[in-house]
Amino acid sequence: MTRVAAIDCGTNSIRLLVADIEDGRLTDVLRTMTVVRLGQGVDKTGEFAAEALERTFAAVDACAAQCREQGVEAIRFVATSATRDAKNRDEFLEGVRIRIGVTPEVITGDEEARLSFRGATSVLDASHDAPYLVVDLGGGSTEVVLGTDSPEFAHSMDIGCVRMTERHLVSDPPELDEIAAAVKDIHAAIDRAFEGVPVERTRTLVGLAGSITTVTAHALGLHSYDRDKINGAVLPIDGAMKACDELLHASRNSRAALGFMHEGRVDVIGAGALVWHTLMGRVRTAVKEAGGELPHVVTSEHDILDGIAFSAAERLA
Repeated sequence: MTRVAAIDCGTNSIRLLVADIEDGRLTDVLRTMTVVRLGQGVDKTGEFAAEALERTFAAVDACAAQCREQGVEAIRFVATSATRDAKNRDEFLEGVRIRIGVTPEVITGDEEARLSFRGATSVLDASHDAPYLVVDLGGGSTEVVLGTDSPEFAHSMDIGCVRMTERHLVSDPPELDEIAAAVKDIHAAIDRAFEGVPVERTRTLVGLAGSITTVTAHALGLHSYDRDKINGAVLPIDGAMKACDELLHASRNSRAALGFMHEGRVDVIGAGALVWHTLMGRVRTAVKEAGGELPHVVTSEHDILDGIAFSAAERLA
């Protein structure tokens, strides 16, 4: 048995997974998530804001303490979309290295997609037909990955809940012209992605990460966030799209009042829901035009963190 720590530092949040891995199986010891909004303003300025770095470094300090307490044997720290884009990323990377003792890896969108696919599909059973299309909807980017036992096609799009909020959805609730501009951006990104990913082959659509799990909580009518009920939930796509519409058009106060809503996701969930709604519609249409059917979507609470943890254990082997 190997105890490892996986850390995913994205545009909106930093997440830690401490897990025991034995015989190819992963057992959670600890999962935490802190909204740090590292990508604050990066889409506009091209660099990390001082206050965003301060919030993130405080969260890294907490992760380092938890790794020490749990006696982890290896740590893999992965940084994604916002760090890829920031001109002053070296300041961030060095700050993390000093605090946690490992150098963060700024991974490509393709590597992010592969890790997400591995994590998401590790818990799918025989009731879900392959090929699987895994969608990892983050703060700065969204990855689509198609495969069966391993990824066969992948593409990373520069659309995410933070990026689309800052770029377009500035009113509360969003104005129709803001939504239209965001949808135009999203469709353009999807067009490019679908040129290289044959999504019409999809037999099971799997969604993961905070925006999608939050939409799922709303679609299920949960009064509080329940990871066990969300993980593996199978929703009619029409029902999931309805939940997306409701969150997109709700006011900030209405969203904040929802018992399952994380306070750090209140202002960006509308954009995340819009990206997810658009993607579900486009994938379903592509499958239908190819003679198939895609009535449902599966939500997974297992994602890039699980993939990072598996890879960290393999590096020790």
